[in-house]
Amino acid sequence: MHSLLHARSVLKAAGLTLALCLSPGLVAADQHLPGEGVTVTPARATWDTGWFLAAVYSQLLEELGYELDRPTTLDNPPFYQSVAQGDVDFWVNGWFPLHNTYRPTFEQGAELIGYVAQGGALQGYLVDKKTADEHGITGLEDFKDPEVAALFDSDGNGKAELVACPPGWGCELVITHQLEAYGLNDTVEPVKASYSASMADALGRYQEGGAIFFYTWTPNWTVGLLEPGKDVVWITVDEASLPEDQKAFEDDTVVENVVGCTEDPCNLGWPANDIRPVVNSAFAAENPAATKLFEVVRIPVDDIFAQNARMFDGEDSAEEIRGHAEEWIAAHRDQVDSWLDQARQAAVSGM
Repeated sequence: MHSLLHARSVLKAAGLTLALCLSPGLVAADQHLPGEGVTVTPARATWDTGWFLAAVYSQLLEELGYELDRPTTLDNPPFYQSVAQGDVDFWVNGWFPLHNTYRPTFEQGAELIGYVAQGGALQGYLVDKKTADEHGITGLEDFKDPEVAALFDSDGNGKAELVACPPGWGCELVITHQLEAYGLNDTVEPVKASYSASMADALGRYQEGGAIFFYTWTPNWTVGLLEPGKDVVWITVDEASLPEDQKAFEDDTVVENVVGCTEDPCNLGWPANDIRPVVNSAFAAENPAATKLFEVVRIPVDDIFAQNARMFDGEDSAEEIRGHAEEWIAAHRDQVDSWLDQARQAAVSGM
């Protein structure tokens, strides 16, 4: 009886092996779409310059077989809480060290995986070059002078209007800290309304010959339309001052060869940031293909600049942004296929 059962087992195993050998298409399909049957809930930031990134990653995940929900648009605090709790699975709009204040939530179940763009995201303050040259404005501390502040005051309250960041953005916390640290609260008024709308107003004033003062980051359409060194200049700080959770990066705010800076090297007052995917830890553990994709994908800063400029020119609907992502993927097909192959291999290795 034992021998008969053993023989049946051997025959069953042999039959299974033969079936697999005769059905290579089935096995290949499973390996080709490791995300099949898995629904992913992405998030994206409230700053629309990061929506292109979300669209690219979402489409790549779809090529791996994942089903993507419509992205949830979130400010920083609710996103970091949501990704740690598993209410959303990821976003690719993490800015570090700017978002270090949210790192404690990682202990609840989130992690950084890979880089969208490494070390290429600059931040700082700019003024129009004409006003800077005429009045010798080179640094942020110059705005302590009421006469300088008055040049950028359009509502008559005696304070320079600084296009700043809306509440809920990491940069809003740093700007608030720096205005206090540099003694500028009496002469500078941060405008915290919609960033795109505020910058559009500033651009209009500049085109009419007015003075403008604004915070920006790269990649961003602002420094595409207002060219540093020609239209605007980056201004410096005498000494960096950052919030407590970023103090360790105060020595990293000096950058050499910044085009359009009033000094070289240029102390922007902000460290260069990495743009990084932030992923729910449970999702990452259960989806090795997606995790590998997050690890290997990179999007050049210049490509993000170019897409942001198209958005500013009016190509800003959900369909158009998805189209931009499709075009970028098609233009980088060989590299994309390499990333997808690595992701599929990771799924096989993880089984």
